[in-house]
Amino acid sequence: MTIDSARIPGTLRWAVRLLWAEAVAVGLIAVWLVWADLTADTTDLASALLVTAFAIGAAVALWALGRALLRRRAGARPPAIVLQLMLLPIGWFMIQGGMGWLGIPLMALGLGVGWLLVSPPTTKALGFE
Repeated sequence: MTIDSARIPGTLRWAVRLLWAEAVAVGLIAVWLVWADLTADTTDLASALLVTAFAIGAAVALWALGRALLRRRAGARPPAIVLQLMLLPIGWFMIQGGMGWLGIPLMALGLGVGWLLVSPPTTKALGFE
């Protein structure tokens, strides 16, 4: 199957921008975690390093998926959708914990980017039609 070289649709561009914004946000959290690991009085080192490594990996994955989608790599769409769907339970538990001011926007972000990734223009640009 060949993919035309037409212009990248706005839905795909916005999905990539938002994935990169998420990558930057998670990257900043990772930087904070590294600082917290280095300055903590007491810590469970294995757990601290695992959480920090997870944040770094998530930031790298989000950035790489955005880049692959910008290059119209159809295989990047399913993992990007899964990462967006992961924002739903995270947001839900934030709402349950009294942090609705953050949980609701996270859920909206996950649903919005997920919709952008499955919208007809994106689907066509990635060669799924």
